[in-house]
Amino acid sequence: MTQSAPEKRLYIKTYGCQMNVYDSERMADVLRPLGYGVTNDPEGADLVVLNTCHIREKATEKVYSELGQIKLMKSRKAEAGGTMNVVVAGCVAQAEGAEIMRRQPAVDLVVGPQAYHQIPELIAKAHRATGERLSADFAPDEKFDALPADRQVTGVTAFLTVQEGCDKFCTFCVVPYTRGGEWSRPADAILAEARVLADKGVREVTLLGQNVNAYDGCEGGLAGLVRKLAKIDGVDRIRYTTSHPRDMDEALIAAHGELPELMPYLHLPVQAGSDKILKAMNRAHTAESYIRLIEKIRAARPDIAISGDLIVGFPGERDGDFEATMNLVREVGYAACFSFKYSRRPGTPASAMPGQVAEELKDERLQRLNALLGEQQQAFNESVVGRVAPVLIEKPGRHAGQIGGRSPWLQPVHIDGPESLIGRIVPVRIDAATRNSLSGSLVPETA
Repeated sequence: MTQSAPEKRLYIKTYGCQMNVYDSERMADVLRPLGYGVTNDPEGADLVVLNTCHIREKATEKVYSELGQIKLMKSRKAEAGGTMNVVVAGCVAQAEGAEIMRRQPAVDLVVGPQAYHQIPELIAKAHRATGERLSADFAPDEKFDALPADRQVTGVTAFLTVQEGCDKFCTFCVVPYTRGGEWSRPADAILAEARVLADKGVREVTLLGQNVNAYDGCEGGLAGLVRKLAKIDGVDRIRYTTSHPRDMDEALIAAHGELPELMPYLHLPVQAGSDKILKAMNRAHTAESYIRLIEKIRAARPDIAISGDLIVGFPGERDGDFEATMNLVREVGYAACFSFKYSRRPGTPASAMPGQVAEELKDERLQRLNALLGEQQQAFNESVVGRVAPVLIEKPGRHAGQIGGRSPWLQPVHIDGPESLIGRIVPVRIDAATRNSLSGSLVPETA
């Protein structure tokens, strides 16, 4: 009897956004036919992939620090007679690929976000010592066409990329340079992937894009795509992220009011509340237009939870500009929000702007903003206490006899109940709320 070869170990570390989480899952898919199984331990792995993000502060430094540790692991494995291939993928790879290869010789491949489907071929070429260690420039359609139709599914929720890139050129952002221009996947390919996910037990899909509501791969744009997805048996919940206010059209707003499958949660970044700062950011919307847009969305779906992104300390931000941001937050009333200190990104227009704000002042402003956002998040969570909400049970809880899921408003919900409910949407009475989660009890018919 022929003995099968032992499974090779693949370690993937993912930095940053949900797009990178999706990309990492698909990297594992393209490598699985080569005998690679995912491990959570980089020590001794046969292939290590760092899927990088260029958005967060000090992203590049974190990658080099991680590579220093991996270099030691690679050396230890070589001393034991083994080999470890090291791949740097994602947006840092796209932006600084040549520099990564120069600074860290332990890296075997650098792969941009549009080329990860080429990893198996590039690894083979590296093994044959034929070069081609740098691969960063492929069209998005080439990548998606090359991905396997099947996907490995580990839960009842899944990400589904529908759009990539951005044409907005916000002055603080590297996405147009690392991910390229806006490109939409054909609807047929998305629907086929969604059916595969549904067949494997996925109940909720989150549509991903750097500027997802700019999707134009089918008639009706993102709203048209959502309506098609809502007809797939088994797809009971649909979410999408991240959106731009400029592309929030009437059809998509109407879909929120008309489709029960489209969850009442919208991530719509505003970035600042000062029109002067918004203009410097090249956001092409004003604080007033953003607030009026939120009002229209809430008129269509009154219970919708609004989340967003905010940046403090952008170049030229004075006390009055920051207070305008605080006033906008008070008027909108966020259910959740991500807030950041501005940090320079090499090559972006904002990095060379005058009026860079001192770090101490950024810290002080961020603390004040976070205190207000925390109060709003706590208030929103408390507003659902006493209600019965449909909760998608996703996994066992931290404690024995406990299960966890998500409310329609994306809040984590902890419940006492059997694991047999995982994958079901069940009515839960919300009993208590903290800033970050809810706790509840199954209604008697479900228990």
